[in-house]
Amino acid sequence: MSGSVRPSPVPNSDTPPGTDTSLKGLVTTAIADLQKLIKAQVELAKLELAGSAQAAAKTGGLLTGAITMAAVGGLFLLVTIAYVLVALGLPVWAGFGIVTAFLFLVAVILGLLGRSAAKKIKGPERTIAEIEKTKKALRGSPAPDAGTLPPGASN
Repeated sequence: MSGSVRPSPVPNSDTPPGTDTSLKGLVTTAIADLQKLIKAQVELAKLELAGSAQAAAKTGGLLTGAITMAAVGGLFLLVTIAYVLVALGLPVWAGFGIVTAFLFLVAVILGLLGRSAAKKIKGPERTIAEIEKTKKALRGSPAPDAGTLPPGASN
């Protein structure tokens, strides 16, 4: 059967009969198909993100309005509390002074809590360790065991 025609190893409906089905041709076709697929996925992502961005903008606007109204309402509540203190017999300056002192006390407490929380923030230790392993591997140095972290790093 030396004169028989062998079927192409990978059938491709896009390839007209009698064309080159060599390895180079198959690889070129595969790369072209992969590029088309990636472009189509990028376009799909763009369309989805455009819709999501519009919804996120609308949501952001509504939430900003709600936060603004809550802040203004909070200010009016504080003024009301000051006038309640005045109605209870305190001078006007004392009523507003008590509310102001309360606000400063809350600000100090929140500031201290924020400072202690900021001290607990750590950098991306695992990422840095992996980058160092990659650098050593590229230089030809032996890489440390997988899962080891630099000194001072915690899991």
